[in-house]
Formats: sequence, C-alpha cells, structure tokens
Amino acid sequence: MTHQDQTHTTETPGARRSDRRRHVVRTALAVATAAGLGIAGAGVARAGGAAAPAPTCSVSGLTASFGETLAGGMNHQGVVLKLKNTGTRTCLLRGYPGLGLENASHRTLTSHTHWGDTWYARSPAKTTLTLRKGQSVEAVIAWTHANTGTSGAVHASYLQVTPPAATSHKTLKFPEWVDHGDLQVTALAYHIPVTH
Repeated sequence: MTHQDQTHTTETPGARRSDRRRHVVRTALAVATAAGLGIAGAGVARAGGAAAPAPTCSVSGLTASFGETLAGGMNHQGVVLKLKNTGTRTCLLRGYPGLGLENASHRTLTSHTHWGDTWYARSPAKTTLTLRKGQSVEAVIAWTHANTGTSGAVHASYLQVTPPAATSHKTLKFPEWVDHGDLQVTALAYHIPVTH
C-alpha cells in the first residue's frame, strides 16, 4: 500500500463531511448558474420574438390628394394636402412632405419649399404617425399669388409631392401662379386646424 492510498483510507469523518459540503456547494452553484443562463436565454428568446416595427410608408402604398382649399386676404392661397395609406399593411410617416412645381409638360420649375408655420396653420411638431390601411394624414400648403404673369411668378400645372424619407413623388394637378415659386408647408399630422 502506498502512502497516497494510506492517506486516502485514513481520512477522518470530519474531513469527509467537509468534502461532502464542498461537493454540495459546487453542485448548488452549478444548478444556480444553469438556471441563470436559462433565464437569460429565455429573455433573449422573448426579445428576439418581439414584433418588428412597422416600415416607413412607401410611395407606391400611398395616394396623395387635396382636401379643403383655403383663401384669404393679401393674395394668400392654400390647400390641405392628404396622404392616405392604400397599402396592405400598417406603415409610418414622420416629418414634412417635399414639394415641387411642374409645367404642363411635366418639366420641373424653379421652386422653394419652406417647412414650418403657414398663413393658415401652425405647424405641429414632427411626430411619428402610424397609418393603418385606409388611414390618412395631412399637411397645410400655402403660397401667395400677386397677379397672373407678375414678374417672379411661376405658372405651374402640377405639384410634386414627396412623402418623408422617399426618393420618388406623387403628382397632382395644380394650375396655380406661385410668387417666386415659394411654397410653405406644415409637418404631417392626423389633423391640422386651419384659419380662413
């Protein structure tokens, strides 16, 4: 019998109990660690299974139209622009529409779009708007027109409407004179109160 074997066979009862305690503690730690990892894994699985956010509305999934026409003193004119979700799923819009003018041949005319308050409405804050299928949002467009043919006035036939975050546009009939090609437009909202 070797010295090692002898040492092993001559362990005291107290030493055996101490080893057993260490083994129980190690086992308990292993179980707790595994349980913790399981909980963490479940958290990751739940997070991974969360619904993806709705996409930005595509130009092909929207229609553009005019709502109420607006008139007033000092040669001001305006119109409510509406964008409607005609796609098959919910989508998001945030911010201001882009605008541009075209002549009767659909050639782009010089114009300038100013984002913010207009003669007819205060601009709401930029907000992410959720459009379910069939739901609409609006913006208020305004411009001035001194007299037909006034120097610096642009004679348009169409209005280009570019939804926020888009790279293409919708085109609406817009037979208007616009002083210096300047257009003002509010941010999009579900509804914008106007003054006449």
